[in-house]
Formats: sequence, C-alpha cells, structure tokens
Amino acid sequence: MGKYRIEKDSLGEVQVPEVALYGAQTQRAVENFNFSGLVLPRGFIRSLGLVKAAAARANGELGLLGNAMAESIATAALAVARGEYDDQFPVDVFQTGSGTSTNMNANEVISTLASCQFGQPVHPNDHVNCSQSSNDVIPTTIHVSAELALQEQLVPALQKLVTTIGAREQDLGDTIKVGRTHLMDAMPLSLAQELSGWRSQLSQAEARIADSRQQLRQLAQGGTAIGTGINAERGFAQVFCRYLSAGSAAEFRPADNFFAAIGSQDVAVAVSGQLRALAVALMKISNDLRWMNSGPLAGLGEVTLRALQPGSSIMPGKVNPVIPEAVAMAAAQVMGNDTTIGIAGQSGNFQLNVMLPVIAYNLLQSIQLLAASCHALAEHCIANFEVNVDTLKANLTRNPILVTAMNRRIGYARAAEIAKRAYSEGRPVLEVAMEMTDLSREELAELLDPRKMV
Repeated sequence: MGKYRIEKDSLGEVQVPEVALYGAQTQRAVENFNFSGLVLPRGFIRSLGLVKAAAARANGELGLLGNAMAESIATAALAVARGEYDDQFPVDVFQTGSGTSTNMNANEVISTLASCQFGQPVHPNDHVNCSQSSNDVIPTTIHVSAELALQEQLVPALQKLVTTIGAREQDLGDTIKVGRTHLMDAMPLSLAQELSGWRSQLSQAEARIADSRQQLRQLAQGGTAIGTGINAERGFAQVFCRYLSAGSAAEFRPADNFFAAIGSQDVAVAVSGQLRALAVALMKISNDLRWMNSGPLAGLGEVTLRALQPGSSIMPGKVNPVIPEAVAMAAAQVMGNDTTIGIAGQSGNFQLNVMLPVIAYNLLQSIQLLAASCHALAEHCIANFEVNVDTLKANLTRNPILVTAMNRRIGYARAAEIAKRAYSEGRPVLEVAMEMTDLSREELAELLDPRKMV
C-alpha cells in the first residue's frame, strides 16, 4: 500500500504518499478527479514553472518577499520548468474548471523544494502564490505554453514544409499534368503550379497564426481573482512580464483588460480556429497526395510515395500511403479539439472561465499534432516522391478537355463534339480534330500543346 504522511488544509487532515512533494490540496484533487488518466502536458507544466519563477522574482523586486526566499522559489520553479519533477503533477485534466488544483499542485511542489533550499518553511499560498490567483495563473499559463509551443514546434515545422514544397516546385516546373475538378479531367497545369497552391495555403495559415500570436502574448497575470488585482502590488504585472520575457525568449505584456483575460478564453478560441484552418489545409494536401499516389496500376499513379512499411497483413507487396493517412487523422483530431475549445470558451460565467484545463490540453495537443504532421509530410512525402512522367504524358495525350483551347477558333459546340467523339473512341484529341475541322496538323498541335495552356 505504501507509506503515508498526514497533511492538513482548511478542510482537515489528508493522507498523502510519503514520497510525494505535493500536499493536501493536490492529494484531494487526485482522489476527486479520477476521470481519464490524462494529465496536463509537459509544455503546460514547463510554462507553469516559468510563470511561478517570474512571479517570485517580481515579488522579490517589489519587496513582497525577501530576496533569498524569492530566489529559492524561483530556483525550485525553474527545476519544475525543466521537467525534473513531472511525476509530481498527477492531477487529471478533468478537474476544477479554474485549474486551481493544478495551480496548488505547483505551489505545493515548489514550496517543498524551496523550503529545503531556503532552510525555513516556504508556504505554498502565502509565499509561492504571492500576488497571484489560480484565476490569473492558469489563463496566463495557457497563453505562455501555447505561444512557446507555436514558436518552438509548429512554426519551424510549418516553415520546413513550405520550404520543402518550394524546393520541389523548382524541380518540377516543366512537368505538365492533367488538372482535375470534381475529380474529373480538367485543363492541364504544371506539377509546380499544383504544389504552389499547397505552399500558398500553408503560408497563409502561417500568417494567420502569426497574427493571433500577438494576442497570446498578452497575459492575465496581475488580475488575480477576478481582474481587479486584489492582493497584487501595483506594477506587479509589468515586472512579472519583464522577468517572464527574459526567461522564455518571448515578449509578453500585461493584457489590455484583465476582466476579459480572466472571464473569457476568446484568444485561445481564436488561436484554435487558426490551427483548425491549418488542419484543413493539411488534410487537403494529404488527400491530394493519396489520390496522386493511388494505384499503382488501377489508380491515378501520377506519383509514387516512398515505401515506408508493408501495407497489408494478407496481400504481399501492397504498400499504402501511411503518412498522408496519419496526417489526415491528426487533422481530424485537431478539428475535434477546436470544437471542444469552442464549447469550453463559452463557459466564461461572469468573471471566470471554468473549462480552463481542457482548453489547455486540447490547444497544446493540436499544436503538437500539427507540428508532427508538417515534419512528416516534408520528410517522408514531399521531399522524395517520384513523378511517373510517362503516366502524366499518356493522360495528357488522351485528355479531350484540351479542346477547350480551341473554343475561340471553332466555337464551344464544335469543340464539345470533338471531345465527345474522342471520349467515346478513346482516341487522342488531335487525331479527331484533324478529321472534324479544316485546321492543319501544325495549327492543331499549336492549339493543343499543353505547355501553352499552363
């Protein structure tokens, strides 16, 4: 059963595992919230540690804590930020909606560590939580963790994918293929043009995410319980942001309005919306790749994705487009996360949103999934797919839609007759057009040259 010690809080005594660095309030949360086995991710705990360290140093500078105690708290908090005590954060994601249990989990762990270093008791509420409330700490940590995850994970991965697509564009500018609308043959385009559409989608997604990040850098810290700043020294928010910015390589500032920053999660909802848009783009690209790779004999067979693993437990030699499939599933998860975050964002009742932990969990998972998706597509699909040039040429030759280029010479109706006959007889458009018009072979070859159409 393990050994226990007795801890006390305002509700009475609690048995806490003897080896735990946390105290009574964390233990109550562990017992009360046995919902999922999911805990807040590494990125959130890291940011929570950075927030606690910055708060301690701000309190020290403002004279609310002695310098030695403030530095002991900051040192302990930074150890938490580095991941040295992740096993001491067992509280389920589905907990009190303010995230108070996780805030107190951090306060209690940091209190224990700081007390050992300081040599005197450091109180989790009076000292570690000085000038703070769960109600501004958790919204602040959502913003900080999302901003750092975007900065360090998603944006570099997205830029890598954009760059990889751009490099393939340069290689494939002379490769012409049949375009498709409604999954049906349409006018030709170059493979580089097709890829440029993907690249533009992703670049636009990056720009939209960059816009939303500016609001992520505005923090609720300093508003304390409801936005009035009760129990926080005047100027605390500014000093806090200075220390946090110095310790995180991102520029943070106090929110323009603490009541909005604590009572709502509109910024997280907006960021999630941009992540959803990126997920939509990645699913579109993944599905294009799946179609282009389909076959190899009975599908489009335009490109061949690199074989990464056997595709069937029963059909020898079968290879599937596993990376685009995985990315599509990740994109679906991000879309579901966005729905959850949108619903959670509506739960801002008066002065506090009460679904903060689930917003944090889903937002960070979406960023992680999208970053991994961008890396996988760049490394395993875009960088090394092979173009089946012969297939592309054969499809172009047989494509009756090329008659569109003849519309202004012979009219839409006559061109439609040529296309219909070419379809029904399975013959190249050029041959049929020579029989059905008085244009010379040279004129027709000029009109029907796919390179002139792109």
